[in-house]
Amino acid sequence: MPLQKLQLRPGINKESTTLANEGTWFEMDKVRFRSGYPEKIGGWTLDTGTSNATLAPPAGSFWGVCRSLFNWITLSSYNLLGVGTNLKFYIQNSTGGTFHDVTPLRVTTAAGDVTFAATNGSTTLTVTDAAHGAQAGDFVTYSGAVSLGGVITAAVLNKEYQVVAVTSNNVYTITSTVAANASDVGNGGSATVGAYQITTGSATSTNSVGWGAGGWGGIISGAATTAVSGGTLSSANTTVTVTSTTGFTATGNILIDSETISYTGVTGTTFTGCTRGVNGTGSGAATTHTNGTAVVQSTTFTGWGSPAPAGVGFGSQLRLWSQSNFGEDLIFNPRGGGLYYWDTNANPNIFDRGTLLTTGDTPDFCNFVMVSDSSRFVLCFGVNDYGSAVQNPMLVRWSDQEDYTQWTPAITNQAGSFTLSEGSSIITASQSRQEILVWTDSALYSMQYLGPPYVWGFQILSDNLSIVSPNATSTVNNITYWMGVDKFYMYSGRVETLYCPLRQYIFNDINLSQAFQFFSGTNEGYNEVWWFYCSADSSDIDRYVIYNHLEKIWSYGDLDRTAWLDSSLRETPMATGYNGQLIYHESGVDDGTTNPPTAITSFCQSADINIGDGHNYGFGYRMIPDVTFNGSTVNNPAVTLTLRPRQNPGSNYSSSATPTVTSTQNYQSTRNYEVQQFTEIVYVRVRGRQMAFKISSNTLGVQWQLGVPSLDIRPDGRR
Repeated sequence: MPLQKLQLRPGINKESTTLANEGTWFEMDKVRFRSGYPEKIGGWTLDTGTSNATLAPPAGSFWGVCRSLFNWITLSSYNLLGVGTNLKFYIQNSTGGTFHDVTPLRVTTAAGDVTFAATNGSTTLTVTDAAHGAQAGDFVTYSGAVSLGGVITAAVLNKEYQVVAVTSNNVYTITSTVAANASDVGNGGSATVGAYQITTGSATSTNSVGWGAGGWGGIISGAATTAVSGGTLSSANTTVTVTSTTGFTATGNILIDSETISYTGVTGTTFTGCTRGVNGTGSGAATTHTNGTAVVQSTTFTGWGSPAPAGVGFGSQLRLWSQSNFGEDLIFNPRGGGLYYWDTNANPNIFDRGTLLTTGDTPDFCNFVMVSDSSRFVLCFGVNDYGSAVQNPMLVRWSDQEDYTQWTPAITNQAGSFTLSEGSSIITASQSRQEILVWTDSALYSMQYLGPPYVWGFQILSDNLSIVSPNATSTVNNITYWMGVDKFYMYSGRVETLYCPLRQYIFNDINLSQAFQFFSGTNEGYNEVWWFYCSADSSDIDRYVIYNHLEKIWSYGDLDRTAWLDSSLRETPMATGYNGQLIYHESGVDDGTTNPPTAITSFCQSADINIGDGHNYGFGYRMIPDVTFNGSTVNNPAVTLTLRPRQNPGSNYSSSATPTVTSTQNYQSTRNYEVQQFTEIVYVRVRGRQMAFKISSNTLGVQWQLGVPSLDIRPDGRR
């Protein structure tokens, strides 16, 4: 029988069976399609930058799991990268540069507010600070402390620490770099100052139910904290006096020690109309609280020892950041928190901490921030209204033009607001051509600049749609693509469903409880949009799917990444991993996150190919390969070609033939050859009614692209 070309349609299709999809590709990993032919994706290398903090991260270049990357150039031509993690916020100056910790401060204590206590032979230090407001995992830097008398010297104390455990509202513990001795009996003196960074966030979304799911007396939001003021609070008081009520809701619950207190009104320093001990008897009953005890916003009360109802549970919000440059400076926002501003220092070696914006009615809470490209407004989505401490998830507010400090509407400025009507919360927004796209949980809006007096106009583009997360959108060539909760969408002037031949594979094996981790990014060198998501059995990102918007074909695979940015200001796309790593993709051909680098295992397998109409068996006995190894970095790179036969669509694959195709050329000295030389013909012995073809590699330094191989298969009986 003559040789037959194995020429398959480009792209992957898993919407039906392996036999029904005959003529295309069915399984793959670490493979893309370029000009219609499968090839191994590019490798990746690590950025060599390190953290400048005295408290070094446990692994990688920075603390925490990064969820946001933003790249911009200053007027002095410094190439800066904003890196937002669940624990800190960093700015890196140039590729391989230092990661500077610019995490804003939550509060700085007065001198003497902080004292220490050590235990002989232990590295645990007990820190006392009334109404400290910290939680386990937060960071604090001490200054002004003196030696405890032994090996716990001033140099040991006066630096940054991470809170290990919170014992009470006034006490927490840290871990010293040395174990105390019997002479460490002091308290650090009367001049110790504690500078607390903003509260850390979660690396994953959690939503527990059942006994103990909620905190004693309520589910703590952590959005606002204050302290009892004006003396001891008795068990009978129905007005609670505190240092400040800024950030608390107009009505709701507060938690003091183990007691939940409901209130119906607030002033600047009091909660009024209080009902005490609403969580019952025992430790949750009304009781006295000393001056300085922490007061925390609490929501959705559940009784101590009672099961939290399903759907209520303890919600720890995933820490997501949005960021945008305002000129050469940066405005950034932790989702659900305030607005912060990082001002470029005239000295390129100084990176000051970000500061909280508080003037001119700046929003106290915001879910997403951006700066409009041409008109230079700061836009906030899901914010509190003017004069209100209640966050409205459907409210859009904008500053005056060219002034991020002025948010109060007046006839002399263009500050303003608008409440969207379709949906229950704004998820995200994205700059597009001559408009800003705004997604709620059920609709897409267009936001366009009109000028005074209306300033910004809003038009609904489509409803009855979804978006899976704030970072699930990408815009290329004036077309916006995004991932919904059950399909993909595109907007090119109108909203359309984006056909995906992997829809069942993706959405039938997906963990939507971690949906806010999902994110999208572009790889414009290959005309691709990537989405990363969690499979059903994973609480971390472990899969990706690629859409080639030029060739309109899909591919998929397994890869753990936490953020992605394809910036024209740096040479290759950037991503981050779970170990505090900044990773450059399309760099090399191997996995450079390990030392030494390791091989990337890649493969692509076809759907089953029927021998004739399946009436007869086929016997395959030779194959002529067609493959290029351009881009490889080793001498004699090789791939494995596999023929996988089986008797019927429902049977297992039989013994496969796995010949190796090896180049005879040295790619260590020359990366590309015009004429490829490799194994000319391979002989196999396989028999079946259907056969699948597979190409794979798992060795260092190999890069490949498949062409059109030929098979010699002859009829071989009916059974």
